[in-house]
Amino acid sequence: MKRIAKRLQDFNELVMFQHSIFSLPFIFIAMIVAAHGWFGFKLLVLGAVAAISARNTAMGFNRYVDRAYDIHNPRTANRPSVDGRLGGTAIALFTFVNAAVFIAAAYMVNDLAFYVSVPVLIVLLSYSYFKRFSSMAHIVLGISLGLAPMAGSIAVSETVPLWSVFLSLGVMFWVAGFDLLYSLQDMEFDKSKGLHSIPSRYGSDATLRISLVFHTLTIVFWELFVIEASLGWIAQFAILLSILMLGYEHYLVRRDFTKIDRAFFTVNGYLGFVFFGCIILDEVMK
Repeated sequence: MKRIAKRLQDFNELVMFQHSIFSLPFIFIAMIVAAHGWFGFKLLVLGAVAAISARNTAMGFNRYVDRAYDIHNPRTANRPSVDGRLGGTAIALFTFVNAAVFIAAAYMVNDLAFYVSVPVLIVLLSYSYFKRFSSMAHIVLGISLGLAPMAGSIAVSETVPLWSVFLSLGVMFWVAGFDLLYSLQDMEFDKSKGLHSIPSRYGSDATLRISLVFHTLTIVFWELFVIEASLGWIAQFAILLSILMLGYEHYLVRRDFTKIDRAFFTVNGYLGFVFFGCIILDEVMK
């Protein structure tokens, strides 16, 4: 039993399960708006399973193909994928099983969800290779998580309304913006290994400015989402809170690069749930 628990702990550390908090709130935000309220326990479970298994697939694949780099990076050298706790076969099997679970969950949601499940996985897996040849990897990661709101709308209504596109674009720039800040930690390592990123190509000052532009676009698109979806003042309050939280994130990083983890995990984790809570209240108060 202890061996099984240890194995599960290793896989949890491999994919950092707790980071599912970044995409889950926005899937459910889209589902609530598409359903104009409660969307049912079936979609709640299937939505969560699909989101988590999709992320596990992407993370497992990323850890598998990045082993040769991660073993030389002091920040990643203790990951289970490179320190001997999990072998390549185990990681590959984990990735395949999660991909199958995602496709099965999409099949049980509706036809459109099933039809787009494989293309979505292709987008998610492509991120792992972009850093080898393009500094646009940050945008690709943003697109990967930005698909979540449109997926939530598809799950409920089998459509992709304009408001879900605005919400997705906001998530895309939000994720790309905070990934830029997180990538500052690997700026010198990326240079030494010939890996492509905006920090390694343009430096820290330019990265901070580009991240700020991305997060400004986040607010613009989330405001367009609120307007297009005809949401109320509580949703507008969510926009204000997002401005404050993103501003605090940039304040932390600009003041001290050692605060990147706090800015990345804590602030962004809370932001998603605060936004989610405001949308719930907005629907309830209608």
